[in-house]
Amino acid sequence: MPGVTHDDAPLLADLMPWSVAPPRLGRAWPAGPDAASLKARWDTLMKADGPGREALFEPTRPRTLHTAVGQLPGQSSGTQKLIRASGPCPEPLRVLAAPYDEQWLIPDHRLIDAARPELWRVADDHQVFVAEVPDTVGSQLLATSLLPTLRLGRVRPLYRRPGGAEPNLAPGLLDHLAARLGHLPAPPDVLAWTLAAVRPDLTVPLTGDPGLWSRGVELGHRMLWLMRRNGERPKLPGGRRPYVRAPLPARPLTLHYDHEEETLHLDEGRVSPVPPQAWEFEVGGVRVLEQWFTARTTEGTPGTLTAIRPATWPQAWTSELLELITVLALLAELRPQRDRLAVTAPVTRAELHGAGVLPVPEAARRPASVLDHREEGPEGQFALI
Repeated sequence: MPGVTHDDAPLLADLMPWSVAPPRLGRAWPAGPDAASLKARWDTLMKADGPGREALFEPTRPRTLHTAVGQLPGQSSGTQKLIRASGPCPEPLRVLAAPYDEQWLIPDHRLIDAARPELWRVADDHQVFVAEVPDTVGSQLLATSLLPTLRLGRVRPLYRRPGGAEPNLAPGLLDHLAARLGHLPAPPDVLAWTLAAVRPDLTVPLTGDPGLWSRGVELGHRMLWLMRRNGERPKLPGGRRPYVRAPLPARPLTLHYDHEEETLHLDEGRVSPVPPQAWEFEVGGVRVLEQWFTARTTEGTPGTLTAIRPATWPQAWTSELLELITVLALLAELRPQRDRLAVTAPVTRAELHGAGVLPVPEAARRPASVLDHREEGPEGQFALI
C-alpha cells in the first residue's frame, strides 16, 4: 500500500462524508449473470398462483407478495402488489454484484428488501460509486459507474445530485487543496488520488506537492478507468492477450490454474496466457476469478427460481472472462506504483481542522434533496417528496 511517514491523514469518511449502506436484496433470484434467465424467472413467477407464487417469491419480513412500495427512482417497474401483478419483466439493469463482477438485476422495488432509493436517485452517466471492501488486513476501495449491489461495506457516491452536481467532498476541501497545489482540482481528480493513495485503515494521505499530486492523480485515473470499464475496452499488449486455446465446454464444473503454463482450465477448456497476478488477484481475501466462475456455475436449488439458468455456457461469458483477466492483470501491474507513492508535504487532519474544512457539517453526511419530479408510490399513486 502507499507509503506514508505520518499518522495524521484524514479519514475517507471525512473526505467523502455522505455514505449509504449497500443495497440488500433479500433473495437471490432477481439477480444473476445473464439477463435472459432473470426474465425467465419473472415469467415463471407471474405464471404461478397462490401458494406456488408465494413459495417462488421467497417472502421476507420486509417483502411479501402483499407489500406496497413505490417505484425505484428512475425505473419504470410496476407498483401493483405482486399478489395481483402480471405482465412482462422490467428490463434488467447492469449492476456490480461482486468485486469486478458485472451482473444483472431486475430493478423492481417489490423484489428488493432494502434498495436504498437515495442511491438510485443519483445514479446516472456522471456518477461514480465508491464501495468499501473490508479485508482481513483492512479495507480496499472499488469504483464503478454501475449501481453497486455487493453487500460488503459503505457506498460513497462521488456526487450528491444527478448530473455531476455537488461533489460529495468535505465543504471547503477543493479550495484548500487549490491553495496548496496552485490549481483547483476537479472532483474526479480527488477521487483518482483517493484510489491511488488510500490505506487499509481507510485514511487517505493528501499532499500539497503539485508534482506528486499529478503523478498520483494520473495513477488513480488509470485505476478508475480499469475499474469502470466504460468507453474503450482495456487490452494487454500483443502476445500477452488471453485467448481461448481449447473450446470451453457447454457447462464447465471446475476451474484450475496451471502456473507453469499460465493457463486457466475450465474443465477441458483452456484460456491462456493468464498472468499469475491475474489469477492471484484477491479482494476481501477471495480470488476474483474463482468468485466470478462460481457465480456462473453454482446450481440453484431445484424448484426455486435460482434453478433457472442458462442451459449452456453463453458466449458473452467467455468475452467477459477474457476482459476480466485483462483488467486484473493491468491493475496488478499498477501495485508497485502505488507502493512507491510516498506522500510528502502532507495535508493533515490538523491542518484541515485549522482551515475549517473539518469537522464536516452534519448536513454533508446526509443525502441532498434531489427530487424535482414526482415518483410513483404504491399502487400507482404519486407523491412529491
